Amino acid sequence: MSVRTKVVIGGVAVGLLLWPLIGFWFALLVVLGVPAVAYLALDPGQRRRLRRANRRELGR
Repeated sequence: MSVRTKVVIGGVAVGLLLWPLIGFWFALLVVLGVPAVAYLALDPGQRRRLRRANRRELGR
């Protein structure tokens, strides 16, 4: 199982656990917002490297 798959499964699990506790919209905000903030926290060189690695995995 790839690291990306593990992260996705973990995100879904966190979302499902948070949903009944804090409500659907806030849980959705957390599940989508945390990865977005993490990506934006990278410097431009790291973002470039990440995009290049993702393209390579897709076979481009």
